[in-house]
This record gives sequence, structure tokens and C-alpha cells, in this order.
Amino acid sequence: MVLFGLIMIGLILSLYFVNMYSRRKGRKTAVPEGYQSLLEEHVRYYQQLTPADKTRFESMVQRFLKRTSIEGVGTEVEPLDRVLVAASAIIPIFGFKDWEYFNLTNVILYPDTFDETYQYEGNRRNILGMVGSGALNGQMILSRSALREGFSNTTDKNNTAIHEFVHLLDKTDGSIDGFPTKLLDHSYSIPWMKLVHQTIQQISEGHTDINPYAAMNEAEFFAVISEYFFERPDLLAEKHPELYEMLARMFRQDPVGKVG
Repeated sequence: MVLFGLIMIGLILSLYFVNMYSRRKGRKTAVPEGYQSLLEEHVRYYQQLTPADKTRFESMVQRFLKRTSIEGVGTEVEPLDRVLVAASAIIPIFGFKDWEYFNLTNVILYPDTFDETYQYEGNRRNILGMVGSGALNGQMILSRSALREGFSNTTDKNNTAIHEFVHLLDKTDGSIDGFPTKLLDHSYSIPWMKLVHQTIQQISEGHTDINPYAAMNEAEFFAVISEYFFERPDLLAEKHPELYEMLARMFRQDPVGKVG
């Protein structure tokens, strides 16, 4: 198990360090032909944008795909996968016109869930995505099936890829801790902390509709509630108006027009 995990780490790292010339050349054609049609068909967030914002979203998608390598381990990366990864990256930062993911170099897609030793076979697989650290710093691993499920199911509050990109945003201040200082004005930091701990307590007592995984810690709470915000903003604004308002200020986005 340990040996296999080390082999998988080596394989993942090789995807970044080996064949650098081919990687750079490939980035020039990393944007799939007809990607706008894929966005229009599969990404509800994009569908709801104004024509001007759609153009800006498309530009951000192109820039992300040219900067970031997306490769598969045990699965083929199709044009739709590239577009969905890029959309997942852009949605949380769309309120920031000049934001770049400088802490990400490549995204690795696995066919399905994987375990803590990066195996995607066997019966102990329960991880849908992760942001790498240590030797895997700058890498993100995603389940391809979870990536697609996050956009095909438009009625739930879940999106694994957005969850992981929110972790990356959280990490820009140096740690994934649920308190993204680069997104949160200082005056809102204490109210946010209080709201997080209060809501985690409610989740632990079974008194909310928020995914119980959010109660694990502050970092997971921030990522889970952000999924809710981007997937079902209308429902979050109705059921959790304080959380909605705080997230709207953090992400500089107000999809249901609740923040004055």
C-alpha cells in the first residue's frame, strides 16, 4: 500500500516535471474548439450570466486553460472535462477581475474516487478531490465522475470541483483554515468566525440542511457552504440569510440580489 502510494506520487509529479516542452506546446491548444457551446449546455452558472459577463467568463476560462495543465491518470481527459475544470475554477473568482491561481500548476483527473494512498481501485476509496501539499504542492486531484456530477445535478447543493478551488482560495493566505483573509475584510473577520462556529454547532445538532461534512472543521465548512452558495444561492439566501450575505461580500457576487 505504501509502495503503491509512493509510485502514484511519483507518477503525479512526473506529469508536471517530465516532457516540459510538450506541455508548453499543448497549452497553446488547451482551449477546446466550441468550448462556448459546452459552457452553454453544461454550466448553469454561465447560462444565467448577461452577454457581457459571458464574454468575460469565456476570457477567464481561456486564460485558465492556457496556464494550467489538465491531465488524466487512468482516464482520458475530454474537452468537456477541460471546460468543467475551468468553469469550477472561474466561478468562485468571477467577482475578482484580476485573480489568478498562482498556487496551482496542474489538475490531475482520476476516473472515480480514490484513497489516501492515491489508489483508484479497491474498496477503501472515499476521496472525491484534494488540493496537494508538500511534494504535491501546486497540484489538484479530482474524480472525473464527481466533476461531471457536480454540473449535471442542478438541484443539489454539491460541486466537488468548486469545493476544491475554494480550498485553493483559502490557501492563498498560507493555510487552508476556513478564514480566507484575502477575501474577508478585517471588520468582518470576527462576525464570520462567530457565524461559522454557531452554524457548525447547529449542523452537529442536526438542525440545518447543510451537508454534515461541513462540521468537520472550519476549512471544510467554508468549502461546503461555498458549494451551497454557488449551486443553490436562492435556497441559501432563504434559509441562511446571514451566511448568504457574508459569502456574497467575500466572493463579491450577489446572484439573487439580496445584498445592498
